[in-house]
Amino acid sequence: MTKINFQNLEKKIKIKFKNKDLLIKALTHKSYNREDNNEKIEFLGDRVLGLVMAKKLLEIYPNEKEGILDKKFAFLVNKKTCLEIAKKIQLQNYILTLNSKNKFNIIEDKVLADSCEALIGSIYLDKGFQIVEKVILNLWSDNIKNSVITHIDAKTKLQEYSLKRFKKLPLYKLISNTGPRHKPLFKVGVKLFDTKLFISEGKSKKDAEQNAAILCLNSIKKI
Repeated sequence: MTKINFQNLEKKIKIKFKNKDLLIKALTHKSYNREDNNEKIEFLGDRVLGLVMAKKLLEIYPNEKEGILDKKFAFLVNKKTCLEIAKKIQLQNYILTLNSKNKFNIIEDKVLADSCEALIGSIYLDKGFQIVEKVILNLWSDNIKNSVITHIDAKTKLQEYSLKRFKKLPLYKLISNTGPRHKPLFKVGVKLFDTKLFISEGKSKKDAEQNAAILCLNSIKKI
């Protein structure tokens, strides 16, 4: 086992694990251990985060419409926000991940975001709901304050514009998927009824679609 001072992380999140193996497992990427890694705890952490945020949003916006709550929720639990939280607590310093030559990798954004969710899952298993809720609300406090602004992503904006203007959905087209399996690069195009094809790239198909939508919106001056 590579020597990592997990106590520093415990200090950052202000809790002490009863079962240190849970913490280590939450920060073990499948490249380090294919059999005993954080994939299942990440699955749990994603659901725990969602429950805490849904509960908090209902508390602070009791009169808000469901559609607006859904947009606020998506902003708070998406991978980009999880990545932001992971970097905030410097989670990259504690993740166990190895490449084929047994040398440390640069931690990719997706691995960081996933590990953040796994960390939440491990806190829930070790400490229960009340403690994990407290940790989440503390780490996400600034993001929750910013949720007063409804964040609408580029794809949604483009869809609303296209339906209003042309009564048709934007047309997305996957142009290419290149790169190694662990680090793909997607190229996607989007066009409206009266526009050219706007092409952009991303580390996932979803990101590429968002980036293409931004280009299109910029062109029609809707951002």
